[in-house]
Amino acid sequence: MKVLVCDDERLARERIARLIVKMEDHEVVGEAENGIDTIDKVAQLAPDIVLLDIRMPGMDGLEAARHLSKLECPPAVIFCTAYDEYALDAFQVKAVDYLLKPVRSEDLCRALNQASRLNKVQALALEEEFAAKDDKPRSRTHISAKTHRGIELIPVTDVRYFMADQKYVTVRHGSGEILIDETLKELEEEFSNRFVRIHRNSLVALDYLDGMEIISPGHYKVKIKEVEDGLVVSRRHVSGLRRIMQRL
Repeated sequence: MKVLVCDDERLARERIARLIVKMEDHEVVGEAENGIDTIDKVAQLAPDIVLLDIRMPGMDGLEAARHLSKLECPPAVIFCTAYDEYALDAFQVKAVDYLLKPVRSEDLCRALNQASRLNKVQALALEEEFAAKDDKPRSRTHISAKTHRGIELIPVTDVRYFMADQKYVTVRHGSGEILIDETLKELEEEFSNRFVRIHRNSLVALDYLDGMEIISPGHYKVKIKEVEDGLVVSRRHVSGLRRIMQRL
């Protein structure tokens, strides 16, 4: 079985790699140092199993796992955590294995032999359970979509707007557009501090708001930085949008 080791600490990666070398039927095919690096390496190396640290700068392991779960055949994921025993119940009930740091050889061997595929429902449940133990609410650093190239990642800070269109949402970003299989309501709840609703079908990034203009009596559209065409603002959202823009 091909194993990818992901940890932001080089010594931790090297220690796990040394343990795997001693095991039959498993080989380390690569290492990654954060969540984004993990997703890139999965696309390049197609590992069967990913040993994934949870706490990492930038994109952490839980978010990386959520993005990986969108793959048609995602790798098995084994989380590594330094959390105390009281927090580990969340992992035990989700059919996804975990290792408590410092990782012991016998625990690693058991986890590798029992590793199971991670699906989207499990990934979301893990994020919710882990967030309940955290002091701050969690939101993703990236939006992901499954394309012909694999998983395409878009930094949330690069998103201009989200627009709903039937069962999909269009993500407009600095380099173009992608479609994602998420709801506008879910996105609004997750990124309420970054985006504002201007219509029942659209959310606009606060960082890219560039004013509002009249298109006909009683009808407005919002101007968005680096986007040629503005978006229509529904009447019910005009007054709220004005108040927000006065504070920016």
